[in-house]
Amino acid sequence: MRSSKRQDIVMHAMAMLDRGYTYGGKKLHTGFDCSGLVSFVYQESAGIAIKGSAFDMARAARVVPPEQASPGDLVFFNTLGSPFSHVGIYIGSDKFIHAANEKTGVTAELLSRRYWARRFQGYRTLLA
Repeated sequence: MRSSKRQDIVMHAMAMLDRGYTYGGKKLHTGFDCSGLVSFVYQESAGIAIKGSAFDMARAARVVPPEQASPGDLVFFNTLGSPFSHVGIYIGSDKFIHAANEKTGVTAELLSRRYWARRFQGYRTLLA
């Protein structure tokens, strides 16, 4: 995939910062949950349709070694005591964007932050 597509994904994800969180949300005006945000950003910025939960996305994507992770790749976490229960979009420099919860909405975080580092399950990609 061209690097411009990755840039489009990152820029679109950044444009979603501070949007509201809604469980099951997949729309700009009603808010997002983690998988809804990823689905929306990928569809709008790259024309890639992604359906399902964070777990479904992890199954559909291919594993990326950490040293090969690139902006636009997906990052997965175990936040609910089950594998791949949370997903975000890696934007580079140890940062990712995700729809966290009703309090914070769509936000950027550091992968190295203790909470996320302990729950990190790896990078995956749907991009070439």
